[in-house]
Amino acid sequence: MATHEDFSEPILEGEGESDYERYLNTVGLLALQKKPDQWVHRDELLFQTVHQSSELWLQLAWSDTEAATEHLTGGEIPPALRLLRRSTLCLQYATSQLDMLEHMSPWEYQEIRKVLGHGSGFDSPGFREIRRITPALGQELSRLLRARGLSVVDLYVQGREHEQLYQLAECLIDWDERLTLWRMRHYKVVSRIIGDEVIGTQGTPVELLGGLIKQKFFPELWDARNKLTELANEE
Repeated sequence: MATHEDFSEPILEGEGESDYERYLNTVGLLALQKKPDQWVHRDELLFQTVHQSSELWLQLAWSDTEAATEHLTGGEIPPALRLLRRSTLCLQYATSQLDMLEHMSPWEYQEIRKVLGHGSGFDSPGFREIRRITPALGQELSRLLRARGLSVVDLYVQGREHEQLYQLAECLIDWDERLTLWRMRHYKVVSRIIGDEVIGTQGTPVELLGGLIKQKFFPELWDARNKLTELANEE
């Protein structure tokens, strides 16, 4: 005779009254934010929520990108494309949630700023990992192009003859573009909250953030657009 399973009782180990709570470790997760009696301003909860969730999205983004690079090393382009598209979507989510920070009063934020110490977005573990793994991604594309005797311009001109490589190059452009948009959005949020002619929490001028927007991880892919336009004008 079959025994009746009580689905109301958790079966996983851990803290929490349900398996949902135990698997996601919601007890630990929700203990990571300051409690009301620790706030210098109630918007500390908003500030911590945005930045902590950003780190989760960035962690998934760099982890998937690193795995995609490993697929490329093994000559496996389709699974790399799938992961890179997912990574890029992670960056989109991390960027869009910065909108929440603009719901803070620029004057009231100054209270929160006093308890940040030397904390700065430059120290983001997620973005640090992104900077670490992204160059290898570009190196793999270059290796695959050399193996077929193609330049980046050749790839785009003959794109439909090398569809997977073409899609890979476009995924790298998407990744690079999303990183730029994340930086740009971050700069505009900071400018809106504390100004664009002031010094940040780590002694760095805010205007430096604006300069970083021009940085490219894959300049050869962007430069190829200029060359393609020149090539078309010559015809």
